[in-house]
Amino acid sequence: MKLDASLPPIALRQLPGLAQAAEAAGFDGLWSTETQHDPFLPLALAAEHTQRISVGTAVAIAFARSPTVLAHTAWDLAEQSGGRFILGLGTQVKAHVERRFGMPWPASPVKALREHVQVIRTLWQTWQQGGRPNVRGEYYQVTLMTPFFSPGPQPHPVIPIFIAGVNPGLAHLAGEAADGFLVHPYHSQRYLREVVQPAIVKGAASAGRRSDSVALSVTAIVATTSDEEQWARGQIAFYASTPSYRPVMDLHGWGDTADELRGLSQRGAWAEMGECITQEMLSSFAVLAPEQDLPEALAERYAGRADRLGLYLPFMPGSRDAFWRRLITRMREIAC
Repeated sequence: MKLDASLPPIALRQLPGLAQAAEAAGFDGLWSTETQHDPFLPLALAAEHTQRISVGTAVAIAFARSPTVLAHTAWDLAEQSGGRFILGLGTQVKAHVERRFGMPWPASPVKALREHVQVIRTLWQTWQQGGRPNVRGEYYQVTLMTPFFSPGPQPHPVIPIFIAGVNPGLAHLAGEAADGFLVHPYHSQRYLREVVQPAIVKGAASAGRRSDSVALSVTAIVATTSDEEQWARGQIAFYASTPSYRPVMDLHGWGDTADELRGLSQRGAWAEMGECITQEMLSSFAVLAPEQDLPEALAERYAGRADRLGLYLPFMPGSRDAFWRRLITRMREIAC
């Protein structure tokens, strides 16, 4: 199980030192998010200033961009990183795609993302091997690529694509067409076991693939103190208020709480939402353990299930350095 770090939302000038520190700490991967900053620019710097660590987006919002634009960006980062780049794509939700990005929301997000991935891979093949793209889908028609716009072949043309999601439709698509699935931090062991993994297996079978060819990358919400537990309640409540994520609460019989949280969010009562998360809910969606016991608690929950593991806690050198050193050292010892 590879151990990954998440980039905090920081200025680009801080990236070289942070990436070097993450690699020196022993992390296997470094992921950027699309929240307050562009997800790709930090990775160009991270790749330039490291030698071993993989770099990836977790996630870049697919429907905010043309698949051709994504194909070009990923192609350049794969070449510049020496083959260490992972393209992680997410759909976001309708309100954000339409009102934050100003882009249309597809009638079928799963079908649109499938075509998105198809276009990207078709262009990569075209650039590497020549020829013309010929994708004629419901959402994307890409049939033109002249030498003037083709970057041409490169030494690292096989670029992993991970997709993110919560519901079984996107997990099924990951099994069918992706190299990995980025598990949303808002998950439980039961949801992974009963919903996510079976959907990946079915998706892989539908495409004649082995399900173990799809890497499972998990980000875990953790809490080691009472203050962190309160913070975790707020994060869980925020995610649980999202209508499209309701199936996670429904699986556990907590649909009424999801409705209550939705109502509070619509009123802007953010401070009250965490109070709706019971201890049972908290322990289902977060790993709760004293700091010295956290490695064992993480291994108990995810060993043999996740291929990559990161914490829902950005890595920042100079902040909790001893915590990260102990965590990585002990997780390595457990793995051995």
